[in-house]
Amino acid sequence: MYDELTEVDIQKMQEEINYRVRVLRPKLIEDVQTARAFGDLSENFEYKCAKQEKNRNDSRIRYLERMIRTAKVISAGSQEDAVGLFDTVVVFNEKLGREMTLRVVTTLRQNASKGLISKESPVGKALLGHRAGERVHVKVSDQMEYDMVIRSIEKGEDDESMEIRRY
Repeated sequence: MYDELTEVDIQKMQEEINYRVRVLRPKLIEDVQTARAFGDLSENFEYKCAKQEKNRNDSRIRYLERMIRTAKVISAGSQEDAVGLFDTVVVFNEKLGREMTLRVVTTLRQNASKGLISKESPVGKALLGHRAGERVHVKVSDQMEYDMVIRSIEKGEDDESMEIRRY
């Protein structure tokens, strides 16, 4: 399986890898060596913490490299009047009875608390390709489904202002 990512996603991941390898890793290795010099490793809390931080950094590097290696590069283009990637959409959720402003993004940039929804999510899948005024059906599971009406679409573009997701 692969993740569908844009060129900007891959560029941002590569920048993070470079920072973690060139700046963070040497510092973390030095921290481990310093903590190791404190003595008995079986009771050395500083050593355990430094080691964990170094391992967390190495894990993140491996994760990002695997994401880049297995990614399918996609473009952000869409029809002029239809919902596409990076567009901001105002929808009326009929189940909740309120309007919501959402932006459809790649999985790597999703953050539901900020209104950034993945194109892979049930809502993102339902919205893509539809036009203002249309009603879309969102099926989350067999027990949960609802309708939304697209009120407006503001075309967006892939920019570097959105952070990639941390873990």
